[in-house]
Amino acid sequence: MTRDIHGFHHTGIVTRDLDGLERAYTSLGFTLSPRSRHLLNERPGEPPVPGCTANRCALFGGAYIELLGIVDGSAPDPWRTKAMADGFRLLNFDTGDAEATDRRLADAGLRTSGVLDLERDVETEDGTRTMRARAVHLDPRSTPEAYVGFAQHLTRRYVHQPRYLRHPNGARALEAVLIVVADAEFAAVTARYARILQTAPERQGPRTVLELAAGRLEIVRASDAAEALPGEPVPAASYPAAMTIAVDDVAAARALVEDGGTATREAGGGFFVSARDAWGAGLFFTAHHRTEG
Repeated sequence: MTRDIHGFHHTGIVTRDLDGLERAYTSLGFTLSPRSRHLLNERPGEPPVPGCTANRCALFGGAYIELLGIVDGSAPDPWRTKAMADGFRLLNFDTGDAEATDRRLADAGLRTSGVLDLERDVETEDGTRTMRARAVHLDPRSTPEAYVGFAQHLTRRYVHQPRYLRHPNGARALEAVLIVVADAEFAAVTARYARILQTAPERQGPRTVLELAAGRLEIVRASDAAEALPGEPVPAASYPAAMTIAVDDVAAARALVEDGGTATREAGGGFFVSARDAWGAGLFFTAHHRTEG
């Protein structure tokens, strides 16, 4: 369905209080990888340097939710995370070839960062190893709806370790990301993502959906946001609003979340946790549909 873009690589929630964000997502039933500091470079070809950020991740084997904390305000900030407000901010797509993706985006008239390098040490069952990845960022001035990037795993096995893929809430996949876009920009933004993802948009109720090989991107006009996300906060004209998490057992996941002290409401065949309780990201929980091999 798509070519160099396969699906989601990760989404990201930015915070100045990583301890608090960790507690919130643990209470929602997610297993989190250990905290890890980043080594980043600002420009292609430069060596990565210790940055101001660290993360913990809810991993699903394919994509993951990154809890990204600014943990050292005096450290370098080569990827300009300090300029981001707290909340759901990052949308990264998975590519098998960052160089090819960067060339294609540039040929399509999009301004990119070029190919950047990322490293961080991770604990594995065989000791400490260095996770490596390559990333391409779109110029954030051209994407007011989110900080959009494309990432290539070089050491996927160090990230998606089997011991972190089992979640008390039964989470199996990051199935969808929903972004809200200002009405005046909706046509242009939808066309941009159709070009980036090389897939045609389809209207499904208030949502315009772009199907990926793994997952889907959902785009909603600001004027339709109340229908798609009733009662939810509206932090900007355009913004990343929600994620859909596929779980093994919706009822069991809902009971666990509510027992942890978080309110839920019905949403289709699943349930929903407000962005007010999930640090800026509305969370839809839906049934995981197994495929027979």
